[in-house]
Amino acid sequence: MEYDPELSVREHPDVYPPSEDSIFLIECLDVSPGERVLEIGCGSGVVSMHCVKNGCTVMSVDINPDAVSITRSNMEDNGLIADVRLSDLYSNAEGHFDTIVFNLPYLPVDEEGMLAKAWSGGDDGMGPLPELLEKAPEHLLPGGRVVVVVSSLMDKEALDSCLSGHDVKVLGRLPLFFEELRVLEIRGSS
Repeated sequence: MEYDPELSVREHPDVYPPSEDSIFLIECLDVSPGERVLEIGCGSGVVSMHCVKNGCTVMSVDINPDAVSITRSNMEDNGLIADVRLSDLYSNAEGHFDTIVFNLPYLPVDEEGMLAKAWSGGDDGMGPLPELLEKAPEHLLPGGRVVVVVSSLMDKEALDSCLSGHDVKVLGRLPLFFEELRVLEIRGSS
């Protein structure tokens, strides 16, 4: 998709703002009109808004009530419609989807607090990725995919182990000063 800087995006001090990794994810993600998309960890809703704008039916979920509220406001401000819900991963996300997208909390730090959940992936940086992939088949339509952002700062062995047995395609790479980000498309067992 093409990133649209004209979309109005309100921010909230306790919600991860649209950042370099968000824009990178949007630019790497191709969606088709009519595609059913679940965005987990929607934050401000910027990825979900781009999916809706491109003709997708979108469910946006976040564990942070402030993120749910700001995503709803951002959708409304831009005349877009999505099903926005409070949910811890899949806990309140019924249905089946063509694409599950998540800009993971991937930094290898162990910090507490609601805002820290947006970037703190624990000691190894894996955060909720193992559970996300383990439960994805219950929520994906046949041929569906999971699209995530990962970082070179994550524990490489833990990431390789988590991805083992899946078909993984790198949709894009973004070298930054202190890390390299990759957007991965992950499909069922290889």
